[in-house]
Amino acid sequence: QVQLVESGGGLVQPGDSLRLSCAASAASGRIFHQYVMGWFRQAPGKEREFVARIRRVGDQFLTYYADLAGGRFTISGDHAQNTVSLEMNSLQPEDTAVYYCAAGLASGSSWRTYEYWGQGTQVTVSS
Repeated sequence: QVQLVESGGGLVQPGDSLRLSCAASAASGRIFHQYVMGWFRQAPGKEREFVARIRRVGDQFLTYYADLAGGRFTISGDHAQNTVSLEMNSLQPEDTAVYYCAAGLASGSSWRTYEYWGQGTQVTVSS
């Protein structure tokens, strides 16, 4: 069982930056040893879409981004703290969505790949 809690959402203006965090906990205490961590987002009336994912391989983190990230988003992980962050720069109104942290045993870009989900954090980009 994995619990995920997101934080860091809010209302920002176009061009601003925002950093989302996800605190993960598991019975084993070893999130990155077992799980791939991902960020997804869902705008009203739209399907949940993949943003980025990260997994630990040896002593390194491997990352993968959706095209929508466009070099603006950076995912990072802290093995000691069991946290995953998403740094978002140059935010635009089309980035407005609920952002979800997810954990899964397999690596993939489909939301169906991930077994555990946080409650989501709202990001609104508006002038």
